[in-house]
Amino acid sequence: MARILVVEDNPQNLELATVILRAAGHDVVPARDAGEAEVALSKQLPALIVMDIALPGKDGYAIVRELRQRAGTAGLPVLAVSSFAMPGDAERAFAAGVSDYLTKPIRRAILLERVNALLPPTPRPASKPSGSAPSSAVATAPGPPNDPAPESVDSGDAATAAPASEDRA
Repeated sequence: MARILVVEDNPQNLELATVILRAAGHDVVPARDAGEAEVALSKQLPALIVMDIALPGKDGYAIVRELRQRAGTAGLPVLAVSSFAMPGDAERAFAAGVSDYLTKPIRRAILLERVNALLPPTPRPASKPSGSAPSSAVATAPGPPNDPAPESVDSGDAATAAPASEDRA
C-alpha cells in the first residue's frame, strides 16, 4: 500500500506501530530519532510520517517545522503520536505543522483510521477495453431471471430479520 516513516524512540511503541501498519499492508520505515528520520527521508520520501513528539535531541516539533520549510517535504502529511495529552499540547503540535494529532496509548483501529485519512488516494489501474480480455478468460452465464440483484439480498428490513432471541446461544 503506502510507505510510512515511523519516528519513535520507545522500542515498544515503535514495534507496536510497525506491526499494526505492516499488518495493514503498509511498507514501514522505522526511525528512532531525528537523525535516522533524516537518513530515511534522504533515501525515499514516504507517503506519510507517523512521529512521536518527545524524541531525544531534536523533538518532533522541530522536525515538523523543518519539513514544512523544505519544498520537497512541505506538503508531506505528518501524524503526531504523543503521550502529551494536556490542554494546549495538540494546538502546539498543529502550530508546528502536523496534519493530525493522536495521543497514546496507540489503539489499532484509531491509528489505522487516522493513517488512512491522511494518505493520498491510491490510483486505480486503468480498466482494459472490453475487447481485450485474454483468450483464456472464462465467461460466466447470468443467473436465473428470478435471482435477486446483489444490492437487494440484504435489504436491512426489520420485518425479514431473524428475531434477536435466535442469535443468542
